[in-house]
Amino acid sequence: MSMQSSVEGLVEGKVGLVFGVAHKSSLAWAIAQSLHDSGMRLAITYQSERQERNARKLVDELEGGGSVLLLPCDVTSDEQIDDVFSRVKDEMGRLDTLVHSVAFANREDLMGGFSETSRDGFLVSQEISAFSLVALARRAVPLFEEAGGGSIITLTYLGGERVIRNYNMMGVSKASLEMCVRYLAAELGEKNIRVNAISAGPVKTLSARGVSGFTDILGFMQETAPLRRNIDGSEVGATALYLSSGLSSGMTGEVLHVDAGYHILGY
Repeated sequence: MSMQSSVEGLVEGKVGLVFGVAHKSSLAWAIAQSLHDSGMRLAITYQSERQERNARKLVDELEGGGSVLLLPCDVTSDEQIDDVFSRVKDEMGRLDTLVHSVAFANREDLMGGFSETSRDGFLVSQEISAFSLVALARRAVPLFEEAGGGSIITLTYLGGERVIRNYNMMGVSKASLEMCVRYLAAELGEKNIRVNAISAGPVKTLSARGVSGFTDILGFMQETAPLRRNIDGSEVGATALYLSSGLSSGMTGEVLHVDAGYHILGY
């Protein structure tokens, strides 16, 4: 049995909301494809007009993509966040999966010494990359309760656990994000809402290319990871599908590494 045939319909009839689809190479898009192909009805957000055009082109590629709800959302705006969840409530009635794939750091804060991070750069990275998960989770709870529970999934990286050269401010924000996962999981578990993170290995996305020396990181990972290769976005999508389904019903507060095993190494 192929992987595709074994997962078709795994989340049939469920509703998902995905934040962070910006372009074809984004992990959020890989996740959206995986959930859609397995039967989930989706709402996808975009931040800017340019991202809207990209998102519409991507959605048009999906079979039955006309059912996907596209919504604008800047996660630094409480008004826009409220509008998104209001639309999802009105048009979908419930929520089973929330995907948070949103992160940002000023380019200058990903270069040079970490001690040179600006106050504004530190705060904006924390707000967009970590606090946004809390803001989204708060609005999602009533919709999850309509569904009898649900799954919140966010994207992190090994740079939140240990020092990765040039990752700087993003590493600190990812560490904050991972603790948000744990605190949310502890609070929301009694509502049958699970909160987990996927720690993905490096993938060629536009945001990753903003990290100085990213190509070297890819090469080193391929040479040293136990599986002797880099990962593909579809593998992150498959993991998100697992976390969205009943197969992971006993898991919450976890950080699942999808990085060809690199995280187990001591170098």
